[in-house]
Amino acid sequence: MLHIVNKSPFEKNSLQSCLSCAKEGSTILLIEDGVYGVLKNSAVSDAITGAMKGMTICALEADVKARGIADKVIDGVKLVDYNGFVDLTCDNEKLQSWL
Repeated sequence: MLHIVNKSPFEKNSLQSCLSCAKEGSTILLIEDGVYGVLKNSAVSDAITGAMKGMTICALEADVKARGIADKVIDGVKLVDYNGFVDLTCDNEKLQSWL
C-alpha cells in the first residue's frame, strides 16, 4: 500500500497516524510540507528511521529542494521525482492519503 502524507509533522499528526497504521512492506511518500518529516535530528527522525526497517520511506524531491532541506534528509530516504511519484501510484494496488 502507498501512504501519502502532505502535512508537516510539526503542525499536524498525519505522519504519526500514518506510521502507527501502516503495515510492514508499505511505502510512505511525503509530499508538500510533509517532507519536513524526513529532516535529520528532528522530533520525528527516530520514528522515520524506525519505520524504515520495515517500510520504504520516500519524499518528493522537488518539494525537498523547494524547502531548502536537500542536505538535511535522513540517510536511506528515497527521493523521487514526479515520474517516480506516478510509478509509485501505479505500482501499488491501494493508496491512502493522510490529511
